Amino acid sequence: MITLLFAGHETTATALAWAVYWVHKQPEVYKKLMAEFATLEPDADQTTIFRLPYLTAVCQETLRIYPVAMFTFPRATKQPIQLQGYHLEAGTMTYGCIYLTHQREDLYPEPKQFQPERFLERQFSSYEYLPFGGGKRRCIGMALAQFEMKLVLATLLSNFRLALAEQQPVKPQRRGVTLAPAGGVKMVMKGKGMQV
Repeated sequence: MITLLFAGHETTATALAWAVYWVHKQPEVYKKLMAEFATLEPDADQTTIFRLPYLTAVCQETLRIYPVAMFTFPRATKQPIQLQGYHLEAGTMTYGCIYLTHQREDLYPEPKQFQPERFLERQFSSYEYLPFGGGKRRCIGMALAQFEMKLVLATLLSNFRLALAEQQPVKPQRRGVTLAPAGGVKMVMKGKGMQV
């Protein structure tokens, strides 16, 4: 239980920092997101917010461009195997690289560009988009992390007008097994309430 709480806290906080950065780095993304929030009823329930398509696309693109976890958990081969032209002996440890998969030009044209629309235009398979790993070893906290990320981002952006404190690009930095914004994301509060 403690592992779930601590692992979920750090990873979701990192994903939210990236989301806030990208939303404010690209004014057109911010405007589209605010326009979507403006369609909500004042007493909209959490499930309605969770299902917002552009909010979902923003969160998916955030986890694509800089996935919080860069690698899957290791797997060991049970017997000798040929894999993509390589011979692997039994017991060889292999890791899937989530980051490199999400940077493939054939899957994600202009992979360094933050483009939430790509998730509105196409459904990616679990072998193409895997910020939580895949298969039976997929992150147990995936559903909670997605729910939390969407609700916190929607609440934050709907209640506060923020701006980036610094205009230079934020670079990713490896922090243990996570990929976090180097130095964090510094924001300035410009006021309360939503501005479309």
